[in-house]
Amino acid sequence: MGAGAEMYIELKEVRFYAYHGVLPQERRVGGWYRVTLRVGYDWSRAAKTDRVEDTLNYAELYQVIGREMAIPSQLLEHVAGRIATAVKTQHPDITSIDLWVTKENPPMGAECSGATVELHKK
Repeated sequence: MGAGAEMYIELKEVRFYAYHGVLPQERRVGGWYRVTLRVGYDWSRAAKTDRVEDTLNYAELYQVIGREMAIPSQLLEHVAGRIATAVKTQHPDITSIDLWVTKENPPMGAECSGATVELHKK
């Protein structure tokens, strides 16, 4: 890997059943959400050593997301902000965060594949 290479680790469309929403019914009944997290992280050492200790373990990222998704919130923006903060706090060597949180069936009277908030942080 040459100097200046960009490296990422991504969890794509991980599904959670969670209790977020402005309406009390949403927080009581819950619904399905998808989360995609892409973090900038220099994993060049792991590319050479083939050791999990030399990279960012994506199972740990999943656990961080899961903890934050388990806390009911009114707004997806709040959930996304908490996930980004928790990921960066637990792994300060991350260089960037791209995050998408999608509510699969938003109660807005329209048929769609979901409502998404998107966050990009360097």
